[in-house]
Order: sequence, then C-alpha cells, then structure tokens
Amino acid sequence: MPRMLDVSDEVRAEIGDEEADRLLTGESAQGGYDCTSCRTPGDPEQERTSTVLFIGDETAVLAFAHATCLPSQVVQVTEDQLRGAVRSISGDAAAQQQHPQQAAPEQAVLGVTSGLVLISGELHPALVVEPTAPVARPGSLGPGDDFLPLLVEQGFQQVADLSAAPHVLHGWSVLLAVGQLHAVLQPNPNGGRPVAWWQAHQPLQVTEGWRTAANKHQQVLMLAAPAGSIGRQPREDLLRDALDKAAANGRLVAAALPLAGT
Repeated sequence: MPRMLDVSDEVRAEIGDEEADRLLTGESAQGGYDCTSCRTPGDPEQERTSTVLFIGDETAVLAFAHATCLPSQVVQVTEDQLRGAVRSISGDAAAQQQHPQQAAPEQAVLGVTSGLVLISGELHPALVVEPTAPVARPGSLGPGDDFLPLLVEQGFQQVADLSAAPHVLHGWSVLLAVGQLHAVLQPNPNGGRPVAWWQAHQPLQVTEGWRTAANKHQQVLMLAAPAGSIGRQPREDLLRDALDKAAANGRLVAAALPLAGT
C-alpha cells in the first residue's frame, strides 16, 4: 500500500477524488516504478513519491516520480510529446539527437544543444539556445535582431563570463520527463499553467551525466546567443570556448531554470 504518495490538489482536480483516493490507498497504484524524471527505480511504500499527470490534446498519462526529483503536478504537453513519453515509458523510444524547433511567430529556427558547463569547479547541466537567423520583435518589419533583448525583457541577464552560475529565473522551467528533454516552459501571460517557449519535436535524449547533474541541482542553465555566435560544436570544450567568446563580446544571456515548473 503506497502510503507515501503525494497527489497535489491540481492533479486531484483533473483525475477526480475517487481516483485520487484509490491511488492513496494503493488500490490502483503500481508497486515499484521508474521515476519519470531520473529514470531510476522508486517504491512508494519506501520513499515519498509524486504523481505527475501529463495532459495532451486528447489524452492524459499518469506517471510517478521521486518527490525529491519532481513535485506532484499537472504538465501540459502536446499530443506528440505524450505519445513519445508513452513510448519511452514502454521502452520503445529510440535515442534522439538534437531537433531544432520552429520559433513562432518568427521564422528563425531555434537550435537547442544540451551540454555540461564547468563553473567554479562544478559541472552544471546547460541548454545552449541559438537561432539559425535573426529574430525580429513580433510585429516588427525591420531587419534587426531582437533575440537577446526579448529574453532580457523576460528576466534573463546578460553575462560577461561564466565564472559564476546565473540567477534563478522563477516562472520559467525545463521539462525533463521519462529521462528525456521535452520543453522549456515560460509563464502563461494569461495566467494558469506555464506554456512552452520551446518544444522538442520529439523528446530529446540527454546523457546520464547531464541528467544526474540536473537532478542534483534541480535546475538547468539556459544560455542563449544570437544567430552566428555559437555554431554547432562537436565537443563540449569547443562549445565552452564559443560560449566564453560570445559572453566576452556581449552576446550571451543566461538564467538558471528550475526543473519542471518547480
């Protein structure tokens, strides 16, 4: 009987009191599980466990996570992402590489690369974001690149170097579920659940070291630079060199984003 199961009010509202009570009493909850965040085994009878409800356009999937990895919450995802998560849970998803995502309403494509960044002797998980072309301010007809100013207006800070971890930007978050990267979420301007600022076409595979660091810090660094600043770097040391150059040239903004909306 899972006596250490957390069912948030938000999850309860979606699944109903009857189903929530069945989960809490163990009538409809499995014994062991693989954490939807870190992918290591968990047992709700031995450790605090969170219920995480993924809601797509037409369907929903209830998953379990260590309470130390994720709080009990509802996560809005696309139907494609939900199908990808189900395949991952079933062990049928193939490893994915980097998948750029169309950035609306601009026509630039956002390239998102995961990597580990060494700061003050400690490895931090990072997402490096760079558009393939200049990003104009919505409604603007000019040829300018407003990618960094738009992010600064959202709370990101320009950094001159990577000698210290950037500040935490609350309201934004990184959705890491079933051991894969799904999206970068931002506050909903209309209130309510966060909305996707960037979404992977299919869940992105990250390294075990990256996932371990993310769960250790409970946050991911997002480093963003305008088009042409970073490029596709084959190794993390070359990526770091490109990031340092972009920072020194005033072309890098950063923030630490909590995991999954926490």
